[in-house]
Order: sequence, then C-alpha cells, then structure tokens
Amino acid sequence: MAVKAVTKHIRIAPRKIRIVADLVRGKNVGEAFAILKFTPKVGSRVVEKTLRSAVANAEHNNDMDVAKLFISEIFVDQDSTMKRIHPRSRGQAFKILKHSSHLTVVVDEKA
Repeated sequence: MAVKAVTKHIRIAPRKIRIVADLVRGKNVGEAFAILKFTPKVGSRVVEKTLRSAVANAEHNNDMDVAKLFISEIFVDQDSTMKRIHPRSRGQAFKILKHSSHLTVVVDEKA
C-alpha cells in the first residue's frame, strides 16, 4: 500500500526541484537520504523533509517496515507565479516572475 506526503507552496522553481527529484526516484529510502544529504542543491532540503514525512506516515499510520521502503513516485507540479515589476531606465518596467511549486513523494514497501 502506497503512502504519500505532499508539500505545497514551495518558493523554489519547479525546474530546480525536479533536478533533485530525478536523483532519488526509485531508490531505497536509506540510499535516498544519503544522496540528499550530500547534494548541494537548494531543493534537496525540501525533498528530504517531504521524504521524512512520507516515511513517518508509513511507519506511524500503516505500520510499514522502514527498511523495506522505497520511493515509488516523486513528482513536482507548478504552483502559482508571483509577478513583480522591476523599474528600468526611460520609464520602462521589466517583469520578474517568481515561480513556486508543489512536491509529492509516494513511498511503498518492496515485496
């Protein structure tokens, strides 16, 4: 039985988090934590926190064995974009788009 954890409204662009999510997709939970610990990307902290939540949900709510867990699904969706304006010369204004994202981690037990 799959157990998931969702983190919403992360103020990091989805493209940056997807790089980290691709590193741990399909890995065992212990191996994924080791990869995330030594990954120097800003999204690794968020992915690790969400993965810890999914593992805690599986252990506490469904009595699953943590040693058998692996990441069956991990995906990043785009959230709303904040639009800001940066003033430029001669009365012009340039848009600044601040992207945010949603992260979903699904863990399951190996048979």
